[in-house]
This record gives sequence, structure tokens and C-alpha cells, in this order.
Amino acid sequence: MLELVIFIVLLLLGFIIGKSKERKHYRNIGIREEALLDKPAITARVPSSENIAHADLAIGSVVVSIDYFKRFLSSWRMIFGGELKAYSPLLDRGKREAILRMKESVPGADEYINCRMETATISSGKGKAMGTVEVIAYSTAITYADGATHPDQAAENLHAAPEEPPQVPGLDG
Repeated sequence: MLELVIFIVLLLLGFIIGKSKERKHYRNIGIREEALLDKPAITARVPSSENIAHADLAIGSVVVSIDYFKRFLSSWRMIFGGELKAYSPLLDRGKREAILRMKESVPGADEYINCRMETATISSGKGKAMGTVEVIAYSTAITYADGATHPDQAAENLHAAPEEPPQVPGLDG
């Protein structure tokens, strides 16, 4: 009977701590995404403008693991069948974190084009191993010239009317 009580207490403790850590991670992701909202990561292969000052390879990777409580619930779900809903937030957090790390690897870029993601299962959670996933995001980080902070501004700077040449005394024509 004592073993059952200890098991239930540890299971509840795992649920509370795991939920708390996951919520904290989601809050952190939300804050960082808000700060990088004006830096789009798109799958298009062509940049928004031809006025490119610099291009870099941006890479971000993360390894995310499931907590013991979700692993316990998933093991029961595998017996009875159905979607393993405990793994959905794991992949969501991994993808969002990898994109953020990719953007943070080249922080001065205006746009991230040809964005791709790869996932790999490091451990499926069989036996005593935890379910662990690695997510890698990579793209081409584009920085536009002429001080533009957004591709639309770079295009506007390209098509702007040229300034009047300075007047030189004695050379009026």
C-alpha cells in the first residue's frame, strides 16, 4: 500500500513540475517570438527585393524531451490505441524554439528565406529511455542594403527619385 501511495505522489509531482516547466517555456517562447515578429521566416526561395547587402546561413536546433507524467500517460495510450496527444506539445515547442534559435543565430537579418525544418527522433521512449526529439531549422538570412529594415522599404529605396545634384558655382549650364 505504501508503494502505491509513493507512486501516486511521485506521479502527481511529475505532473505539477512538468506542467509548470512547459508553461514557463511557452511564456519564454511567446516573449521571444513577439520580439522577432517583424523578421519573417518564409519558405519562398526568392527574396522580396534585389537590394541585398548580405546573405548568411541561419541555423537553429533544439532537443526537447517529454516529462515522466506524459510518458506514463502515453504508455497507457499505446496499449489502448489512439493519438498520443502528449507528444503534440513536444513537437510544437521544438519547432517554435528551433525557428527562434535560427533567427537569433543571425540577429541583424531583415528576412529569412527558403526556411526548412528537419525532425529526428533521438529516443522513442522504449524501456527506460525518455521520448526525445531533435528539431533543426535552417534558412538563408537576408540583410537588405540602404538601411532598410524591411524588404518593402528596400524596394521603395530602389525606386525612389534620384536627388538633385549639388549646384557648383560658376558651372551653370
